Amino acid sequence: MTKLYEKLIHGHHSFRGIAAGLAKVKTVAGSSDRKRAAAGLFPHLDLTTLNSTDNSITVSSLASKVRTFGSSFPGMANAAAVCTWPNYAGTVSSILGGSGVRTAVVAAAFPSAQSFREVKIIETSLAVQKGADEIDIVMPLGLFLEKKYDMVAAEIRELKDAAGNATLKVIIETGLLGSPENIYTASIIAMDAGADFIKTSTGKSAVSATPEAAWVMCMAIGSFFGETGIRVGFKPAGGISGVDDALIYYHIVGELLGNEWLNPGLFRIGASRLANNILTEVSGTTVEYF
Repeated sequence: MTKLYEKLIHGHHSFRGIAAGLAKVKTVAGSSDRKRAAAGLFPHLDLTTLNSTDNSITVSSLASKVRTFGSSFPGMANAAAVCTWPNYAGTVSSILGGSGVRTAVVAAAFPSAQSFREVKIIETSLAVQKGADEIDIVMPLGLFLEKKYDMVAAEIRELKDAAGNATLKVIIETGLLGSPENIYTASIIAMDAGADFIKTSTGKSAVSATPEAAWVMCMAIGSFFGETGIRVGFKPAGGISGVDDALIYYHIVGELLGNEWLNPGLFRIGASRLANNILTEVSGTTVEYF
């Protein structure tokens, strides 16, 4: 591992204040103007469809609704990206081209990361060739839990190279890591290896995003920024369907990283049901647009 990794891992960081910090954040989130706050969340969304039943019709339908979002909801900022399977990168990018909404895909043997590294590299490269602007990969958790950190970092670096100019989001699957120490370590490894974003979860495990995990990841992002001056983005994902829950993650980022992180270039939320719930909150009537 690099000297930077060693410094950040062995430096002083305490997880004792998480409960008090989250209590403060929840108070702040609960006191906000709900309608305005909900509308402010929408441009941070990665609108996601990762179903086994997805097909060109369903994926095109989602992308088309995003493309025409402004005509249905004038005055509201659109989502940041549409996220789907890698084989639909071309489908989504052809619909969203020129809209400002990015094409994101999962790749590299999502959601398990259990495959040959060569296969992961090829899949990532193909997705970019087909039009993906952003690639969401999963850290190889088996290697991480064996403490083969050099191999974990090497794989992420190779996938970063395969992604080229595309934004690389590295999922550390916090619900399977077991401790704040592991979450912090995984976050530092991913960032040191070149991640542009670190992301909580695939949404395919029993435990997905939690405010506690988000707090630790944002601590790591702050430490990394303090040492390098590099701003790495944060993306909670998995099970975030309510506006109240989403606002907590928004305010965790603001509390630990500052307002400069509260833009779609550095803060995203992986979402499916959340989109309609935000629109319902803003409009004051039930919306089933997506």
